Amino acid sequence: MQAKLLTAIEKRQISRLGTTDTIPIDVRLISATNANIRQLVEEGDFRQDLLYRINTIEISIPPLRERGEDVLLLADYFLQRYTHKYKKEINGLSREAKQKLMRYHWPGNVRELQHAIERAIILSDSPLLKPANFMLQPQPEKKVNADEVLNLEQLERNAIERAIKRSEGNLSRAAEYLGITRYALYRKLEKLGL
Repeated sequence: MQAKLLTAIEKRQISRLGTTDTIPIDVRLISATNANIRQLVEEGDFRQDLLYRINTIEISIPPLRERGEDVLLLADYFLQRYTHKYKKEINGLSREAKQKLMRYHWPGNVRELQHAIERAIILSDSPLLKPANFMLQPQPEKKVNADEVLNLEQLERNAIERAIKRSEGNLSRAAEYLGITRYALYRKLEKLGL
């Protein structure tokens, strides 16, 4: 499919299924993805030449959690939209509700915010939305690996030990694994007392 799309874009013509006649086309292509397109190219799942063809102007839109006050602007927009749709007399968000919305991670981005506001409006009896009106999914706690070392010297020591083990004691090969010279490896071994 990617090859056919590339051909249509480059030649500016298509042919209907079952015919050999070509039809000229004049199109502007707008495409969007939430995938890492460059990684897909590297993995061979997306054609590089097609990416070059469609990537004339690239606009990167950060996720909602990185856009700060946009959460409240969008919340106000959806509040107006859904109070009108459901004919509800809701005047806004309490300060605490705003803080809750700002602190939330929004893994579902704008759609999740939209549905959270809509649900809150449908279920609310109050003229002001409060934190309790928002049934947001609790964020999973990130488990810290007890073995995770952040000390640079310890990280360097671990990397050197793994490289030596992987190279079965061959220091020239270990230095290659580490991306340093053999002489630099000797200095590091001496410095770390290995």
